[in-house]
Amino acid sequence: MSKQFDVVVIGGGPGGYIAAIRAAQLGFNVACIDEWKNAAGGPAPGGTCTNVGCIPSKALLQSSEHFEHATHHFAEHGISTGTVKMDVAKMVARKDTVVKQNNDGILYLFKKNKVSFFHGRGSFTGAKDGAYEVKVAGAAEEVLVAKQVIIATGSNARQLPGAEFDEDLILSNDGALRVGAVPKKLGVIGSGVIGLEMGSVWRRLGAEVTILEAMPTFMGAADEAVAKEALKVFTKQGLKIELGVKIGEVKKGKKSVTLSYANAKGEAQTLEVDKLIVSIGRVPNTIGLNPEAVGLQLDERGAIVVDAECKTNLPGVWAVGDVVRGPMLAHKAEEEGVAVAERIAGQHGHVNFGTIPWVIYTSPEIAWVGKTEQQLKAEGVAYKAGQFPFLANGRARALGDTTGFVKFLADAKTDEILGVHIIGPMASELISEAVVAMEFKASAEDIARICHAHPSLSEATKEAALAVDKRTLNF
Repeated sequence: MSKQFDVVVIGGGPGGYIAAIRAAQLGFNVACIDEWKNAAGGPAPGGTCTNVGCIPSKALLQSSEHFEHATHHFAEHGISTGTVKMDVAKMVARKDTVVKQNNDGILYLFKKNKVSFFHGRGSFTGAKDGAYEVKVAGAAEEVLVAKQVIIATGSNARQLPGAEFDEDLILSNDGALRVGAVPKKLGVIGSGVIGLEMGSVWRRLGAEVTILEAMPTFMGAADEAVAKEALKVFTKQGLKIELGVKIGEVKKGKKSVTLSYANAKGEAQTLEVDKLIVSIGRVPNTIGLNPEAVGLQLDERGAIVVDAECKTNLPGVWAVGDVVRGPMLAHKAEEEGVAVAERIAGQHGHVNFGTIPWVIYTSPEIAWVGKTEQQLKAEGVAYKAGQFPFLANGRARALGDTTGFVKFLADAKTDEILGVHIIGPMASELISEAVVAMEFKASAEDIARICHAHPSLSEATKEAALAVDKRTLNF
């Protein structure tokens, strides 16, 4: 017998679980379906972000950064440590604990907000009388019925033809997070967020890391000044980054992988590695959703087609997050999830794509929001630029990390902030000030005139804003 709900959410990742909770808070009877399993076979809501993405990668990044500080930087603080060893198994176990805490936290929030949770794969079976039937294939099969359905099924790692994932030698983000020992040689195809973050983790622990990128430029989505600085710093750290390569044959041996590729000059090259991480983007996940049963429209990429408000071609069916257009970012999915729940309630949910921040959690961290300088030039926008290095920031000096800078871009006539780009310590936190400022249409002068704590890294944002008008206080 079917179970009736006001809203059914398919997918319990950042977009899905947030949408379900917000809809419940707005008074709806809500169900959320999610199929992720933990090692014991139990429910593990949170999607890619919590299970094999944002959360576990940050746990490993933190552990590996502690190790690097202990082996390379403690001495300058007067701290003697003796021989430092890394227990990879314990590091991975800690990561798993962090993941489980987040899984359990979501289940608690479901219970607290009276969201009915169903563990299994959700798929459409049909529509009748303005409502949709969604089957849950789990330990026990269930059929849920609702007039409002929110699809938040996320994305999957894109496979490289001829180098399919086995999660032993050829790894997706999932396998990269479960490596049991430091590989002597690690290859990474793709210099995006996952490639740089995972490459950084294993480089810190002693692996010889080679990153192969097909594009002729490094970090093409970032501001050119930031990308140039990042390439210089990562190369100095020991990451070997080759741009403009063309991957050829990938051969798996018993304990290694051999890649044939052409470098930027067209010269044939061979690389043998113990592990290979393939990080060439992600694809929308509609596996098993059975969109044909209800006539749900997909585009040529397999993404669900939605309008500006996340409405699909079907009345009452919405889609958010990685499975639709736009950046594949957890916080973008969360914003869309909240907005859709509010729209179902007759409110005016809002998502501003122009103020969604991007962050890469390497060391130094990289973060930006808004337009890059090359975008403004291409669009013919008259702008002013201001930049301030962390080398001149007292708090950065005290931290012992003066790498990078803050860069402001503002409209030449109105002084409205058009973009902020940061490479340096705690960039992931500093970028929030810029997001708030841009959301409220602030000018560079507004930031320059706000009192920032001293000494703090945020003073670098104030100085960069001052530099837009060729001024400085130079704390």
